[in-house]
Parts: sequence; C-alpha cells; structure tokens
Amino acid sequence: VSTQSTWEAVVSTQSTWEAVVSTQSTWEAVVSTQSTWEAVVSTQSTWDRGNDFYGWFLGEPMLYSTAIYRNRDETLDEAQDRKLNTICQMAHMKEGMSHLDLGCGWGTLIAHAAGKFGTKSRGITLSKEQAAFARDRVQNYAKKYGKCDAKVDVINCWDLNKDGSEVYDRITCLEMSEHIGIRYYQKFMKHVRGMLKDDGIFYLQIAGLRRAWQYEDLLWGLFMGKYIFPGADASCPLGWVCQQVERAGFEVHRVENTGVHYALTIRQWYYNWVDNKKHVVAKYGERWWCLWAIFLA
Repeated sequence: VSTQSTWEAVVSTQSTWEAVVSTQSTWEAVVSTQSTWEAVVSTQSTWDRGNDFYGWFLGEPMLYSTAIYRNRDETLDEAQDRKLNTICQMAHMKEGMSHLDLGCGWGTLIAHAAGKFGTKSRGITLSKEQAAFARDRVQNYAKKYGKCDAKVDVINCWDLNKDGSEVYDRITCLEMSEHIGIRYYQKFMKHVRGMLKDDGIFYLQIAGLRRAWQYEDLLWGLFMGKYIFPGADASCPLGWVCQQVERAGFEVHRVENTGVHYALTIRQWYYNWVDNKKHVVAKYGERWWCLWAIFLA
C-alpha cells in the first residue's frame, strides 16, 4: 500500500461554495532553500534524463500521475484512459474551449482533450525531451480522431502571461505543483488565478503526504527530495493545499482522495520497472535502477 495520498481538486472561480475545513499544517513551517533558478535546473535535468527511462515504468500512456481503477484486475492503460476521461468531464471541457496544461509531461492529456473533447489545448514543460515526445503524440491523436488542436511549448510557467492578456477557459495541473515548492506555492496559485477566465475551472491534482504523523511518510518525503525530485517539497497535506488555493481567490468545488488508486498505479509502475531492469541497468546503471526501485516500492 502506498504511503502517498493523491488528491484531485476541481477548483473554479464560479460562485458555488463548498466548505473545506482544515487544520494548520506543520509543513507550513518548512521553507524551501532553493532559488527559482535552482529549481528550474534540477527539474530540467530530472525530466530530460530520457523518455525511455520513464517509459520503462509508465508504459504506453506515459502519464506520471495516478490512474483511476474500477477493479484491481484492470490494466494500467485502461485505468489511465479512465483518468483522462474523468478529468475532462470534471473540468467540463467542451468543443473550442481554450485549455492550458501546466507541466504537460509527455502530452497525453492535451492530446486526449483536444482529440476527443475538441479543446484548443496548450501544454508547457521545461523538458525538451518531453516536448518532442508530446508533439509526436499530438500528431498520432490527430490521425486517430481526425483532429487534435494541441501544441507544446518549452517554457517556464513564470514566463506565461507577462502582459496580463493570456487567459484560458480551463487550466489543469496534474501532480506538477509539488515541484514549485512551499516557498513559491502561494505565488504560483495567484499566477494561475490570473490566467483563468472569470467563469473558468482549474483542475488541480497533487500527490501529498497525510496530515497525521506517519514515520513512513516522512522517510518517503525525505528520500524523494534527496534522490528523486530535488526541491519538490510541496507534497503537503490536503488541508494545506485547500488553504493555499482559497487564499489565492479560488473557491473549491470538489475534493476527492484517490490514494487507493495511486496505490494500484504505483504498484503497476513498480512491476514494469522490475520487468525492464536489464534495459535500465544497461543504459543508466545499477544505481539509478535501485533508487527508483526503492522509490516506487
């Protein structure tokens, strides 16, 4: 069972209100020592390691975020496809809507939204490796659906909307905001709010740690911060995240804990990683395989 909980929050600027009660998080006392530039460099080096490296555990979907399972026997591909449809439906994506995906990874969400739901999607990433893969994926979805109005840009999210005129109907962010870090999290949320239309919807999904003290959670977080994703210190409890989005001017419409789905997802990632051990070791060495085997396990 994963010690990680994943929360999906559909956040919008509309007037509907759902009260979210939270307690103050001890993690608010943690301040990242990373500068913005250091965070950019570490993130780029992480995701530019190689698409094959990540493909050896993510599989064909190339989605590094939790899938949604109907039962334990479903394949990862089936569960990830359900996740994509669920996101697009929760965000009420419709034909012609402008859509921005922050930290688009390998482009699967923007390709799916544009191809199947008809949005005009834009994905941004810091990784040139991811962007190249994503552009190919968009072309493949265009062949599959006969359309796919999606594009990918290699750009830092802080460089978006410089003149204040860049706004979107829908913004999504799947398990990327943890990389922003606690120090800049509120600034990031306000930045996103400034790019969303008044009647828009922001779909936020974050992999965080449980609020109650768990020794295993602490070890997992420290290991991840040192060996896997340096500076990704914003894996925080649900209450803290809700507090941050509300402070930025959003109203929370829906919150769902999908931790049980994450457990099944990461289990399949681990099995894929073990199955591909010889390929990983041959190209990246025993150390990288072992580090990620521990992390995924």
